[in-house]
Amino acid sequence: MTPEFAPADAASYPLWLVRDEAPDELPDALDEAARAWVEACGFTGEADQLCVIPDASGGIAGALVGIGPHRDTPPRSRFALAQVAAALPAGAWRIDNWPDGVDPAETALGWLLSQYAFGRYRKAEGAKARLVAPPRVDAERLLAMAGAEFLTRELINTPANDMGPDDLEAAARDLATRHGFSVEVTAGQALLDGNLPLIHAVGRAGAQAPRLIDLRRGDSGPTLTLVGKGVCFDTGGLDIKSPSSMALMKKDMGGAATVLGLAQMLVETGAAEGLCLRVLIPAVENAIAGDAFRPGDILTSRKGLTVEVNNTDAEGRLVLADAMALAAEETPDWLITMATLTGAARVALGPDLPPFYCDDDAAAAAIMRAGQRNWDPVWRMPFWQPYEEMIEPGIADLDNAPSGGMAGSITAALFLRRFAEGAGRYAHFDIYGWQPKPAPGRTKGGVQQGARALLGALPDLLVK
Repeated sequence: MTPEFAPADAASYPLWLVRDEAPDELPDALDEAARAWVEACGFTGEADQLCVIPDASGGIAGALVGIGPHRDTPPRSRFALAQVAAALPAGAWRIDNWPDGVDPAETALGWLLSQYAFGRYRKAEGAKARLVAPPRVDAERLLAMAGAEFLTRELINTPANDMGPDDLEAAARDLATRHGFSVEVTAGQALLDGNLPLIHAVGRAGAQAPRLIDLRRGDSGPTLTLVGKGVCFDTGGLDIKSPSSMALMKKDMGGAATVLGLAQMLVETGAAEGLCLRVLIPAVENAIAGDAFRPGDILTSRKGLTVEVNNTDAEGRLVLADAMALAAEETPDWLITMATLTGAARVALGPDLPPFYCDDDAAAAAIMRAGQRNWDPVWRMPFWQPYEEMIEPGIADLDNAPSGGMAGSITAALFLRRFAEGAGRYAHFDIYGWQPKPAPGRTKGGVQQGARALLGALPDLLVK
């Protein structure tokens, strides 16, 4: 599925945006009959109101959309006008007026995102109305953003029977073929031979072999390494999840899906040019079998740090640790991890606002600003030093699941930071990767988080 704008030269219907503060200020193009129709329909310009206007032959003359009052505060919903895209008849539409406070780029991206529907197992269609790209927006950049999000959504939405480690590798190889990445995969016993023991330990009980997928593009310039958690299904291991907690665990590879989408976006927007880009995905199933790793096991990581396993359901940080240690050996300028890592992050900030961690104040501020500019909000959380002792069990260097249930997202981030040593700068995103209920531009299901924020912040991040 590919997002699209209507061709600029297409025959298109006009769409007018009307505030409820001035419902009588209707477009001059409307004749007396059309104005009578609008009045009869009770259109007042309230937010989300839609009035499709017929022409004299019974066809479509255009439509009015209510956008509510002008506010100085941000609206409650991103992509609010995308809701209209799903309600309008199929065809090409153009917006003929832009009231103050309405962002053409946000509107256009929301319309593109509304075209997505997950139709792998039954026919499904997104919005059929197509928007003519507004003047002065970067249409190609918006198309790249939407296409990357479609890729991420499709990967997350696909259930584990069709999105195991084999399938995730195939998706990575497809991306590599389309966008000029080299691919190297280390799987099964070769993980032990290659000193990636934590990835092997977590995934060895799975039906498909655990593996590390390594994509590279570019051979000069600043170095950016993205590491995405690729737990294709998480039973919790021997510390098994309840059925309700396991229900959405096909999305536990959301970090991998997000870094693949981000990598595609970087290439298609041109941001990857002059950049050494590396993508690492530890792809595993956290399953239960006779050779599953156990609570109480002490594992030795690639970095040499020992880890006491106090909960097999805290497996994501283990597979990330080995991938991060490998990445840090090349001292990248930036190492960034994306992972559906902790329930604590959802308790703190909910499903729509992922936390991120970064020690560089200027870079963190740039990421926050870029998230707002690119309609991809994120929120900075602290690497809180006093909690370091919580991840040090005494019997081993590190504890993968400190007892007590406090500060779970922070302690997970502190755990990961131990394996980022050697990288120039490090940021970690504890994403959710799921839209619990439909919203404008976002169907229920898999969703991309943090990628557009990073794309927008990249010029600032690459400043030494």
